[in-house]
Amino acid sequence: MKDLDHVFGALASSAFRRRFKLSPAEASYLRGKGLDTVMDHARDLIERRLAPAAPRNDGRQTPWRGHPVFVAQHATACCCRCCLEKWHDIPRGRELNTEERAHVLRALRRWLRAAASA
Repeated sequence: MKDLDHVFGALASSAFRRRFKLSPAEASYLRGKGLDTVMDHARDLIERRLAPAAPRNDGRQTPWRGHPVFVAQHATACCCRCCLEKWHDIPRGRELNTEERAHVLRALRRWLRAAASA
């Protein structure tokens, strides 16, 4: 698993990953609910959609819009197991362990915190 500083440095050089921004509605939702509540949502979404060894519809399980966590997942390459493997060096084909789940949540929190202050 790669260090988040390294991952975020690589993400910053990707035109595709840099294009993700919260819509006004998503930013308002984040401000209204607060980061801690949105991170509770993130924890649940990661458990159901990313943590299993073979997530349902892997590669297409994360919507592009509609919730701040979805946008953060794409921006941080935590959207599917393929991206996790490529960008974070977290292998596919097995359930995410506790440390890997925490890594994903730290990445999402870091991006959401920056997006909220932008």
